[in-house]
Amino acid sequence: MGSERGELVIEGLALPLALRFISGKYQGGEFPLPEAGEIVIGRSSELDMVLVEDMVSRRHAKISVHNGDIYLEDLGSTNGSFVNGEKITRTKLAEGDRILIGTSIIKVVASDGTSSVQDAQAKMDAAASARPSAAKTMTGSIAEVALPDLLQLFSASKKTGVLQITTMTDVGSIYLEDGRVRFAVVNGDESVPPEKAFYRILVWDKGTFDLLPKVEREFPKEIHSSIEGLLMEGMRQLDEIRRLGDALPPLQSRIMIPMPLDKPLRDASPEELDVIQLALNHETLVDMMNHSGKPDPDVAEVVVALLEKGYLVAD
Repeated sequence: MGSERGELVIEGLALPLALRFISGKYQGGEFPLPEAGEIVIGRSSELDMVLVEDMVSRRHAKISVHNGDIYLEDLGSTNGSFVNGEKITRTKLAEGDRILIGTSIIKVVASDGTSSVQDAQAKMDAAASARPSAAKTMTGSIAEVALPDLLQLFSASKKTGVLQITTMTDVGSIYLEDGRVRFAVVNGDESVPPEKAFYRILVWDKGTFDLLPKVEREFPKEIHSSIEGLLMEGMRQLDEIRRLGDALPPLQSRIMIPMPLDKPLRDASPEELDVIQLALNHETLVDMMNHSGKPDPDVAEVVVALLEKGYLVAD
């Protein structure tokens, strides 16, 4: 609920709002919103918020604060302004919204109100100077901006390049062209169908992302689904996996057939026999999923059932 000062009201306390750069050249910077008035954003050095990069127009967008309401208006920019994955002409902003201007993803956040506009711009410029390669890539944390939200932003703004996501254990690459997903791969293993790789990457919630320049190459198989279809199916698969809870071992777990096998194979269903054969031929759960022609949740559900029946054991 807004106050008359363009602030966020939480349990009776009015907190000033700010624009926090969570990706791009100015990542880490925070720009306070005024109590009332306007902020004009663009490449021109005469403006209130200066973003020096090719994809930002000289006068790109304007933020207005009036009677506690905050609006973002695109000023006819070449590359457009986006809020929560939608290209906008003028829209109302709220705490938590994500704005895409140029290569910057900007989040509306509560602030302590101690920073001035001049200090904020100076800190943003310093952050940009310390990141000389930022003009060539968008970078950020997937803890700050979830991958589904990021992909929707890139789809709406028709980004082209390689979205590389790096975690403690894995590296995933999603190849984009004009906002469309063409291919995906995890840890360089292109034998895994690209849709499977995409859905695996989509569930990651810790790590960093970089939007790298386009790579000219041929793909063994391309993805043809829309980003909306991919995200819907990815969320469905995630829900199915989560439903199994702790009964499903981690993907890197070794899945084995106990020896001797006391359970008679004649009691297993055809689907269960297929998964038992996968366990014979492949060592880990992720390897079994990689070599199955079925979606990961289908394999996971059968694995859990076989573990409970004693046909398989996890290490």
